[in-house]
Amino acid sequence: MQNCAKSWGVLCRSVRLQSRAVGCSRRAVCGTAQNIRWNSTRAAAGAPASPRQIELIFPRHDDFSERHIGPGDKEKTEMLQTIGVESIDDLIDKTVPASIRLSRPLKMDDQVCENEILQTLHNIASKNKIWRSYIGMGYYNCSVPQAILRNLLENAGWVTQYTPYQPEVSQGRLESLLNYQTMVCDLTGMDVANASLLDEGTAAAEAMQLCHRHNKRRKFYVDSRCHPQTIAVVQTRANYIGVTTELLLPEEMDFSAKDVSGVLFQYPDTNGKVEDFAQLVDRAHQNGTLACCATDLLALCILRPPGEFGVDVSLGSSQRLGVPLCYGGPHAAFFAVKENLVRMMPGRMVGVTRDAAGKEVYRLALQTREQHIRRDKATSNICTAQALLANMAAMFCVYHGPNGLKHIARRVHNATLILAEGLNRAGHQLHHEMFFDTLKIHCGCPAKEVLDRAAQRQMNLRTYNDGSLGVSLDETVTERDLDDLLWVFGCESSAELVAENMGEDIKGILSTAFKRTSKFLAHQVFNSYHSETNIVRYMKRLENKDISLVHSMIPLGSCTMKLNSSSELTPITWAEFAHIHPFVPLDQSLGYQQLFKELEKDLCEITGYDKISFQPNSGAQGEYAGLAAIKAYLNGRGEHHRTVCLIPKSAHGTNPASAQMAGMKIQPVEVDKNGNIDQVHLKAMVDKHKDNLAAIMITYPSTNGVFEEGIGDVCDLIHKNGGQVYLDGANMNAQVGLCRPGDYGSDVSHLNLHKTFCIPHGGGGPGMGPIGVKRHLAPYLPSHPVIALPQDIDARSLGTISAAPWGSSAILPISWAYIKMMGAKGLKHATEVAILNANYMAKRLENHYKILFKGSKGFVAHEFIIDTRPFKKSANIEAVDIAKRLQDYGMLDCFLDNTDMDNKIWELSVPQ
Repeated sequence: MQNCAKSWGVLCRSVRLQSRAVGCSRRAVCGTAQNIRWNSTRAAAGAPASPRQIELIFPRHDDFSERHIGPGDKEKTEMLQTIGVESIDDLIDKTVPASIRLSRPLKMDDQVCENEILQTLHNIASKNKIWRSYIGMGYYNCSVPQAILRNLLENAGWVTQYTPYQPEVSQGRLESLLNYQTMVCDLTGMDVANASLLDEGTAAAEAMQLCHRHNKRRKFYVDSRCHPQTIAVVQTRANYIGVTTELLLPEEMDFSAKDVSGVLFQYPDTNGKVEDFAQLVDRAHQNGTLACCATDLLALCILRPPGEFGVDVSLGSSQRLGVPLCYGGPHAAFFAVKENLVRMMPGRMVGVTRDAAGKEVYRLALQTREQHIRRDKATSNICTAQALLANMAAMFCVYHGPNGLKHIARRVHNATLILAEGLNRAGHQLHHEMFFDTLKIHCGCPAKEVLDRAAQRQMNLRTYNDGSLGVSLDETVTERDLDDLLWVFGCESSAELVAENMGEDIKGILSTAFKRTSKFLAHQVFNSYHSETNIVRYMKRLENKDISLVHSMIPLGSCTMKLNSSSELTPITWAEFAHIHPFVPLDQSLGYQQLFKELEKDLCEITGYDKISFQPNSGAQGEYAGLAAIKAYLNGRGEHHRTVCLIPKSAHGTNPASAQMAGMKIQPVEVDKNGNIDQVHLKAMVDKHKDNLAAIMITYPSTNGVFEEGIGDVCDLIHKNGGQVYLDGANMNAQVGLCRPGDYGSDVSHLNLHKTFCIPHGGGGPGMGPIGVKRHLAPYLPSHPVIALPQDIDARSLGTISAAPWGSSAILPISWAYIKMMGAKGLKHATEVAILNANYMAKRLENHYKILFKGSKGFVAHEFIIDTRPFKKSANIEAVDIAKRLQDYGMLDCFLDNTDMDNKIWELSVPQ
C-alpha cells in the first residue's frame, strides 16, 4: 500500500504539470479504474483518505489563474530580487497603506476550472427562453452573417484591440469605423457622423445637450411618440443640467417664444407610424430651434432620409444591421449632424489625413473637444463608445451593399404589408396606415385572447396601456412566422393566400411621397466585397494592420488590458444570451437574472459596497450615474444647494466632464510634489465650500501611480462637511483582494468591467461601467420605464441612465466567468502581480528615466509615470517619439498622460 501511494503521488505530480497545458484533463487521468479500485480498498478497510491525500490523488480542478497571470514562480522571484523585497507580501506591505488593507480573504466560492465553468454557464443560460419577439421599440432580431460572426465578433484580433489613440497601429479598425461613418451619413442624408455612441437613448440625450450648448435655451420638446426608454433617458439627463423637457405632439409645440433649444421626434415613431415632419422642422428653424430625429437605418433604405427635410441631428441604433439583440446590448448608436455643428458633436470621429510620405491615412479627428483635454468644458464625457459593434454594422453594410440592404428593407416592409392586410380582414383596426415594419393594433377581440394564443406559439408582442397590441417585424421573419402571427390574431387565411388576394396592387412606402429617391452607399468599399471569400479577406487585411492582444501587451494608462480568455468570451454568441429581447417578461430571462445576482454578490464582496446597478454601459456613464445618485440623495435630504464637486488634479480625465453633466460645479484640488492630494489645499477648499459641498471625486490609486496614505482622512473630511465620496473605479485593478473602497470611506464607485474584470475593449468599446453604492444610496440607483427594477417601487430613483435595463447585458458573462475561474485567491494574486510587474519595470528604468511619483516607501502602484521632459532639451526627443519607437518594435505600451498633455509625460500601466 505504501508503494502504491508513492506511485500515485508521482503520477499526480506529473498530472499537475501537464494540466497547465491541457485544462481539466487531470480528471480523466485520475479517474482510471486503478484509482477507483485503490480508493475502494481504503474505504472497505474503514480508513477514509485525508483531504490532503484526496487532493493529491484526485486534484479538484484546473487552476485557471496559472494561465491568466503571466509570470511564473521563477520570474516572480527574479523580479522580487530586482526590486529588493523578500516576498510579494513584503511588497504589498510597502505599497498599500496598512490602514486600508483587507484583513481577511474575500468570501467567495471556490475557483472553477474552464471546462466546468462553461457547463455551469450552459445550465444558467438554458433558463432563458428564446421566444420569437415582435416587441420592437428599437430592438430587432437580425441575421448576423456567419462570416462576420466568426471572423470579427469571435476573433481576438478584432475583439482585443485598444482604443485607436496611436493611429499607426490602428489603421484597420479606423478604416472600418470610417466605413461606419460613411454608411450613417449616406443613409441619414447628413453631412458628418461620429464613430458611434452607446445606445439610442443616450444618443438622444446627447442631442438634447448639443441643442442646449448651441443656443443656451433651457426648454426641450420631445414628441411623446418617441420610444419610452429614450424619453426617460433624455428626461434624466436634462434634469441634472437644469433643462426642462416637455412631452407634446407636433401640433401642440409652440416655438414662438424662442425659448426652446431643440425638438426630438421619432421617424418612424414608436408605434410604427410614418409621417411628414418637414413642417415641424421648418417651424423650429424659424424660431432658432434645432430639430433632432431619432430614426431607423434599415427603414431609411427605402424611406426619405431626415437630412433631406432639414433635420439638424439624426440619431438612433445600428443594432439591426447585423448585431444580435443581446438582451439590450452592447449595440452601437449612430449620431450625425449638419456640418455647422460638427465641433459640438459628442463622441469620436475618424478623419482622413496624410502622413509624412504623403500617403492617405486615418486618425481620430477633433480630439481637442474631448474630456481629457477640455475636462469640464468638454463636449461630453464620452471616453469610449461601441467600436466593435460599429465595426460589425459597417461590415454588414459592406457585405450586403446598397442593393442587399434595399432587398432586406423591402422584404421586411412587404411582410408588414401582408400582416396588415390579414389583420384588417380579421376585423382588427390599425392605428395608422403608413408604416415601415411596425403596427399598433386595436384588437377586434379581447387582447388577452390574442396574447394567450401568442404564448401558445411562444411569441412576444408589445402591449400598450390602452389595451392595444404592437407587432414589429424584422429580417428574420419567414412565411411560417407570418402564418403564426395571423393565427394568433384569429385570421383564418395564410400569408400566401393574403398575398395572392392583394395581387400586384400593394400599397406602401414605395408608392408614396415618402419613398427614398436618393442613392446611398455608392463608395467602392460597399460594392466590392459581397462574396464570403472577399469579405473574409477584407476583414483579415484590416485586422493585420492593427496591434491587439494577439500581438503584444497593451498596458495603456489606467485602461490596463489583460488576457481575455477564450472560455470567457465563448458564451457571448450563445443563442440563449444573444437572442433575447431586452423587454421580454422576466420569467423568460431567469438565466440572466441569476447571472446578475451572482455577479452583483461577488462585486459587492470585492468592493465593500452593498448594491450594484448594471445599467451604466461605459465607465464614463458609470461616473455620471454615480454622481447623479449622490445628487438625488442630497436632493432627497432637501440639500439642493449642495452642488460643488472637488476634483483633485490627480483624478481620471473624464471626472470633471461627468461632474458637469450631473449639474455640479467643479473645483480643482492641487497635488503635492509627491503626487498626492495636497491636504492643505483640500482642507482650504472644503472649508470654503462646506455649505455647498456635494462630493469629491477621487481616483485611487491615483493616475500618478501611488496609493495615497491619507485616503481615509480625505473621506472623513468630506463626510464631516456634508459631502459624499465618489471613488473612480478605473484603477480597481490595483485593489482587488487587497483593499475595498466601501471599507475605507467611499460611498460610490463605478467599475470598469472592461479593465479590471476582463471584458475586452473591442477597439474602443464595448465597455461596461456598473456602479456600486453603500446602503444609503441604494434607493437612488437607476430605474427603467419599461422593465420594473427593484428600485422602481421607490420614487427616489435618480432616473434612467441607459436604454436597456441592465446595460450591455450580453458581455456580463465574461466578467462572471473571470471571477468564478479566478476565485478569491486568484483575484488577489492577479492584483499583487500587477503591482509587482509595475515596480519591477520602474526599478529597471529608474536609472535611465525619472519616475515622476512614488509612494512614501519608494514603491508605485500598478502604474507609474516616466518624465521624459529632459530629453526635449538634451536631444529634441519627446514622449511621443519614444512611444512611436516602441511601436516600431511591435509594442503598444505607452500613453501620453491625460493629466499633463502640455508637458508630455509618459504613463505606463502594467497588467498581471
